[in-house]
Amino acid sequence: MPTAVPDRAAGTSGSPTEALGSARSFALPRGTGRTTARIGALTACQAALMVGMGLLITGPARGLWPLTAEDTVNERLEQARTGTLTTLSSIASEAGNTLTVIAVTLLTCLGLLLIPRLPMWRQAIFLAVAVSLQSLVFLAITESVDRNRPDVDRLDASPPTSSYTSGHTGAATALYAGLAVVALSRIRGPWRRVVAGLLLLLPLIVGAARLYRGMHHPTDVLGGLANGGLSLLIVGRALLVDRSVTAAPSAGGVPAARTADERRPGTTAVILNPTVTDEATRDDLRQILERHGHRGPVFLETTADDPGAGQTARAVREGATLVVVCGGDGTVRTVADALAESGVPLAIVPCGTGNLLARNLGLPLSPTAALDAALGGGPHRLDLGRIEGDGLTATRFAAMAGAGLDAAMMEHTDPRAKAHLGWPAYALAAIGTLRTPRMRVTIRLDGSPAIRRTARMVLVGNVGTVQGGVTLLPAARPDDGLLDLLVLDPRGPGGWLRAVRTLLRGRGKSPRPSAVHTFPADGADRRRIPVEFFAFRRAELTFDTAQSRELDGDPVGPGRRLSAEVEPDALTVLLPSREK
Repeated sequence: MPTAVPDRAAGTSGSPTEALGSARSFALPRGTGRTTARIGALTACQAALMVGMGLLITGPARGLWPLTAEDTVNERLEQARTGTLTTLSSIASEAGNTLTVIAVTLLTCLGLLLIPRLPMWRQAIFLAVAVSLQSLVFLAITESVDRNRPDVDRLDASPPTSSYTSGHTGAATALYAGLAVVALSRIRGPWRRVVAGLLLLLPLIVGAARLYRGMHHPTDVLGGLANGGLSLLIVGRALLVDRSVTAAPSAGGVPAARTADERRPGTTAVILNPTVTDEATRDDLRQILERHGHRGPVFLETTADDPGAGQTARAVREGATLVVVCGGDGTVRTVADALAESGVPLAIVPCGTGNLLARNLGLPLSPTAALDAALGGGPHRLDLGRIEGDGLTATRFAAMAGAGLDAAMMEHTDPRAKAHLGWPAYALAAIGTLRTPRMRVTIRLDGSPAIRRTARMVLVGNVGTVQGGVTLLPAARPDDGLLDLLVLDPRGPGGWLRAVRTLLRGRGKSPRPSAVHTFPADGADRRRIPVEFFAFRRAELTFDTAQSRELDGDPVGPGRRLSAEVEPDALTVLLPSREK
């Protein structure tokens, strides 16, 4: 069985608003001090490097080519000036002006923090810190390196700073290239790369404008690009890649997730699906919450129009320090999507048919037992998957998503059978979908060359076990920074038997890790392989024809495309202390 797996990372008193707003506190995110120290040390190295390059340019290397050709470049640009180009260069130069950069940074960060459907505190801090550090390094450079501006007619007033480096270019690089990083990580659809590409062009345009206007030498502009780029690299690595800072306070002062001993009871919001949670269950849950010190919980019901996202966002805005979700996989997914990156811990109370995430996290399937176990444990950071496709708006999922056989099974499961039988209703539906036509799919993982496969089913998982204790993705873990992919393509009774044997043999075992994606060749030999496993951070799946698709057990309509990527440590979940 071939595998390709990258290295793994090892009823209430008062109104809901009054209750939620009554317990607010402030706490710095965990890891802030360590991350700040690392960013500071690397920024000092950046400043030393940039100053050293400036002293080299103005000292031993000033008589060497290509530095000796810089005056010629400035003179020729002066000769090429026209009225139109001068006007355009003035506009472009303003994009890197100090006031412009400050205003755009401030407005962007406020938007990232305050728009309810975002909020992206990590991206906002990344952008603000990168722009600020670039400015600090720029000031250190201009104090240490004395370089005259080009000896041409300058179109702007010359500030009393060194020509090296270009402050406009450095600030524009930190701001607009930082916005490009945010766009690439958050925007979905065909405009994603277009928007990022246009943003990345802006620093180059600003640099060209500064050259045209006679304000800098070419190496000054290159120095500005390097300064802004290094600031982005240092801050981005610390906040967006390493994620040493695990959570940040919300706008309402919600503290980050704490250990069981440090966590103090606060206001609790219970998001529940009223179709699967009766009044007796509510009373039981209220008693358990109060026994653990969470008094006066606010119960917010989901609706057909809002299955949990609005209620969760409201709870976070109004100061909830704990969110409890009571419902099936669809309700859990919606609440987790809205709660991601907030740092507010989530307690999962399984009340649905599948309860995939609760099963994989080792939670009891009794609602009261699950809540009691979670509140007696501590916070754990879990990954989420982010998925989109044609006709499918970008959203997060907590357990699994797929196309083909499993999605067809979800589509054909009778809701009445689910209500009366529970998860065995899926098994009954599977009998009628075994003859689902084989599909052809193109798979691209983490930028590796695309591969072609035929399959009965493709399944993307953050966890590996489904109903009945069947393990489909034996290596999947919800906290390893990866998603797993199953390609199921059995042919005939013998193929099905080999597929079942492979899945049973793989239960509880992890495929051997590999640093790169390696794929078996297409052809007759590969067609004898009924099951393939892969692990990835981003996957693009393109089907030759429209296929049934599902998301955490909910059909989402047919389509020809699915794109999935992992969001590491996106969700804080309370788990029994024995869980890792």
